[in-house]
Amino acid sequence: MSGFDENPFGEPNINDPFSDPAIRRAVSSTPANRGLEDYNPFAEQGSQGTAQVRGASNPPIYGGIGATQQPATLQPSNQEPPATNYARTPQQTVNTSLGSTLSPTSDVNQRSEPGWKAGTEEDIRNTPYYPKRNNWPPLPDKCCCQPCFHQDIDVEIHTDFQKVVRQLYRLWMFHGCILILNVIGGFILLLCTGAFSTFGLGILYLILFTPFSFLCWFRPAYKAFKNDSSFNFMVFFFVFFFQLIVTGIQAIGIPGSGTCGIILAITMFDNTAKGIFLGFLLLLIALCFVLAACGDLLLLTKIHRIYRSSDASVSKAQQEFATTFLRNEHVQNAASNVAATAVRAQMANAANQPRY
Repeated sequence: MSGFDENPFGEPNINDPFSDPAIRRAVSSTPANRGLEDYNPFAEQGSQGTAQVRGASNPPIYGGIGATQQPATLQPSNQEPPATNYARTPQQTVNTSLGSTLSPTSDVNQRSEPGWKAGTEEDIRNTPYYPKRNNWPPLPDKCCCQPCFHQDIDVEIHTDFQKVVRQLYRLWMFHGCILILNVIGGFILLLCTGAFSTFGLGILYLILFTPFSFLCWFRPAYKAFKNDSSFNFMVFFFVFFFQLIVTGIQAIGIPGSGTCGIILAITMFDNTAKGIFLGFLLLLIALCFVLAACGDLLLLTKIHRIYRSSDASVSKAQQEFATTFLRNEHVQNAASNVAATAVRAQMANAANQPRY
């Protein structure tokens, strides 16, 4: 009887779509003031009361039963596309790692970190990729001459020996200043007495002793403490011992030797004001030579004590000499050239001898 009306005597409503009980319940549950044209049979039962008329201002939403009433929107994505990983050559990889290691920005960031240590800078600078430019003597960039040596006591010398190396460097500078004072004293002596020997020899000593003392005893000592080299220790002791003797002779001041020493200063004293002034000036320079000789003796004994407490020895110095000097490429080339020249000379002499 589901296909007929409640009135058994009425016309059958088989094809009537409103005869369905579900539709009748929906119609009976809607408000009285709601029109048939506002009814949406596909909407949910709880949202039928707020359904709106579809039109140009409210387009229909496709998505089936239970679809939301908001229009579909595409949410923007903040994720960046992954970077393309290109293949790198080994040289590019080394350059990239080297640039990140030597960049000043990374060094500043490492210094700001709480776990940064002072040895980090030393480790970076000791790498073979760190460009070690010559920085001594400190000359301006526009100068025609450029620095010849690389010297950095804070980095290249162990912390236990930095004080000794600095004292040795200051002693070398003190020797240079005394030689300059000796030239000034010789010039004043030339003006007062007319003696030219002290002034001329003082200029020669200044030109020769200043660079040769740096090359012959300071640089070997610097290399010895830098590389723990027994051979350089031996060179330093040999040359610095003669430096001590020469400084003592300069402090004595033999007349005509070219230095303003004690004997020359005593001979200048007389009853005149000029003689007293000249004597005191030369005596002051002689006392500077004495102080330099005392400094040489103190540092010689101190460095010798350090040498004795280390594992350096004469046999180790001979081994270093054989490995570093005799196996040097330039030394071998020079020796081969000398040997080839000697062989050619012998062959030429043999060819010139008469044959019987």
